[in-house]
Amino acid sequence: MLWAYRILFLPLLLLASPYYLWRMVRRGGYGAGFSQRLGFLPALPAHPKRVWIQAVSVGEIEAIGPLLKELKASGQVDLVLTTTTSTGYRLARERYAEVCTFIGIFPLDFWPCSALAYRRLQPSAIVLTEGELWPEHLGQARARKLPTLLINARLSDRSFARHQRFKGASRGLLAGFTWIGSGSEEDARRLMSLGAEPANIDVTGNLKFDVASDGPLSLGERLVLRQALGFDGLERSLVLLGSSTWEGEEVLLLDVVKTLRSEGIDARLLLAPRHAERREALVRLLAASGLSFHQRSTQGTTAPVGTVVHFADTTGELRQLTRAADLAFTGKSLAPHDGGQTPVECAAAGVPVVYGPHMTNFKAICQGLERVGAARKAAHAADTLTTLLALARDAATRTRMGQAGQEWHASNRGASHRTAQAIMAQLR
Repeated sequence: MLWAYRILFLPLLLLASPYYLWRMVRRGGYGAGFSQRLGFLPALPAHPKRVWIQAVSVGEIEAIGPLLKELKASGQVDLVLTTTTSTGYRLARERYAEVCTFIGIFPLDFWPCSALAYRRLQPSAIVLTEGELWPEHLGQARARKLPTLLINARLSDRSFARHQRFKGASRGLLAGFTWIGSGSEEDARRLMSLGAEPANIDVTGNLKFDVASDGPLSLGERLVLRQALGFDGLERSLVLLGSSTWEGEEVLLLDVVKTLRSEGIDARLLLAPRHAERREALVRLLAASGLSFHQRSTQGTTAPVGTVVHFADTTGELRQLTRAADLAFTGKSLAPHDGGQTPVECAAAGVPVVYGPHMTNFKAICQGLERVGAARKAAHAADTLTTLLALARDAATRTRMGQAGQEWHASNRGASHRTAQAIMAQLR
């Protein structure tokens, strides 16, 4: 199978290149470290316990933070971290420069590029995150007889269906992992049904529970944060968070805020879109809304008093900003979008959360939140609007939901420690 992949990789890459070039131009930042995408990473001296961790983008980079720190604290492991996206690369360099020996860009999964990267980095083990299955990368590791680990492993409904269509290829990739730490029991069952060895799978839990470990702010800290956002005191204003929103979802949130303000409720919107490159379209939308707004990336972190919409078009701040909210909507959950964005940060911060029906990437998490009464799933856009309005008018229910979310989150922590122990065991 690997030889077929190697033969087909280049023509398939050429066919897909217009799309990827368009994305690179649109998102920007891909010039930094471009040679590394071809395998030209720095030549590192040999180390007996060098772990090469690949985390594709911002979400995965944030998720592995506590794990990296625990591995570093062992005093035994030398860490190399690569990522695929430009935003992930920037965030990794900001967060983990003191933890990792090297932070770089993941090379193309093409034989010459991957082989060159292996020769230069000289890893002792490789770690992939969530659903990453890079055939060449895995092939290079197995040829060198290196431990191969998949951490925080999960399969959404869509990914699982895709793997089932190519079950033979999936089986060949999964069966070779030395160890897999799955995020949930359901993920473990799906992985085994696709060919992963049952003896090599442990249910470690979701790493994201350990990242979102900060509880609610004190009243004084929360007041300071809200005032910096341009929102008024704790008693007067109701802050609705749009968490990692996608196109179309911002319109609904603006409608919620306008409706509440027409009823005399001092509703404010903290808008944090998933993709900052949409900022120009969102600025036009906000300008047309008639509501006063402050753009964080261009106007600074402190907004004028009376701001109705704080447009947080920055990267890496969502977890802290979430703690200013009274109620949240989680994005990528309404049609035509699918998959959802994580609601874990909201639960950790004690913020009740609402999302649409398309949270397939976080099925187990959402089931847990709904079971304890910390979140509500809406059936469609109109139901989302109705649900948000009802909760905005009901402070007592929001308080109960927030407390339930904190308790649920606290009961699910510890995945980073379990994963670190498994990685260390593979290096002995």
